[in-house]
Amino acid sequence: MTARVNPASYVTSGLGQAMLALQKQVETSGLEHSTLELVKIRASQINGCAYCLDMHTKDARALGETEQRIYALNAWRETPFFSDRERAALEWAEALTRISIDQVPDSVYEAVKPHFSEAELVALTFALVAINGWNRLAISFRAAVGSYQSPHAHAQVARV
Repeated sequence: MTARVNPASYVTSGLGQAMLALQKQVETSGLEHSTLELVKIRASQINGCAYCLDMHTKDARALGETEQRIYALNAWRETPFFSDRERAALEWAEALTRISIDQVPDSVYEAVKPHFSEAELVALTFALVAINGWNRLAISFRAAVGSYQSPHAHAQVARV
């Protein structure tokens, strides 16, 4: 598949810089990076974004995520591999990513609320706004898949 638009042309634009600023705020919100990567992967699975799946599975591995949990993420409800907080985050991720289907039911909100403070839930929601936006950019412009190198890869090696 051939890229339609060079990613640098939209990432370096004012609009792209605004998305990057949102992403930076999400990354420094205090939410666990492991949880953020899990919801990024799950939303990207639902949206079918190969570029973001490549990126966030590499980042998750570099940050210490296990292959088992990454492989099982698509069936997280069926596994014992995720904490209650992670399950709540994944439930929220699915509801927000599929917002056109159910409009985020009250039952989902009530199930998620005990696991996150209000500020954390707002941060998690912005994380999902961001990844769903990045998915739409990457899919629409056919971002080239496979060449992403995680900036966290060196940190993982250094910890070993």
